[in-house]
Amino acid sequence: MTETIATDAGDARVTWHRAKEPRLVLAVGHGAGGGIEARDLQALAAVLPGHGVSVALVEQPWRVAGKKVAPAPKTLDVGWRGIWPAVASSGLPVISGGRSAGARVACRTATELGARAVLALGFPLHPPGRPEKSRAGELLGAGVPTLVVQGGNDPFGRPEEFPEGDYDLVQVPYGDHGLAVPKRAELTQEQALAVVTDAVLRWTGSLG
Repeated sequence: MTETIATDAGDARVTWHRAKEPRLVLAVGHGAGGGIEARDLQALAAVLPGHGVSVALVEQPWRVAGKKVAPAPKTLDVGWRGIWPAVASSGLPVISGGRSAGARVACRTATELGARAVLALGFPLHPPGRPEKSRAGELLGAGVPTLVVQGGNDPFGRPEEFPEGDYDLVQVPYGDHGLAVPKRAELTQEQALAVVTDAVLRWTGSLG
């Protein structure tokens, strides 16, 4: 089921993959370079509902409007705040999630929106080749239980670059920023996505 939601940043779109007997909702947004067709988002939407987690794939207004370039972070936050009442309407705890730029949005807004937790897929710790431009403060400031799923070869921040903090980090071996693995890797793309879904399932099980 897909619904269009008016926000102060324009119309957003939410595509639901509902669990039969949900105990949690995962609302997850896309990055600045793609949409909800991202491989990790689709994998989560396919697997989690069978384990009691409804998944809401959220398209930011700029994507719905057909624009090619994401707006400023504060505008992304406005769009995310706008969809929150819809994803929280069931009264179930909501995990705020996203990949890349969407992960930053989830971290920045988690406390004010009352998120149960944050799922950060491919958190862009810094621009490629610019480690001095760290965004660690956003991650460390989420204020709720947080899981980072990061590619081992992500140019936006390899797992070993992440600071110590009160969050969990799972590495996808050989994965790039989109969690794609090269053909020569010791695991297949399917196995890499299983690392993601297995980690998220274990983590959501710990949240209730």
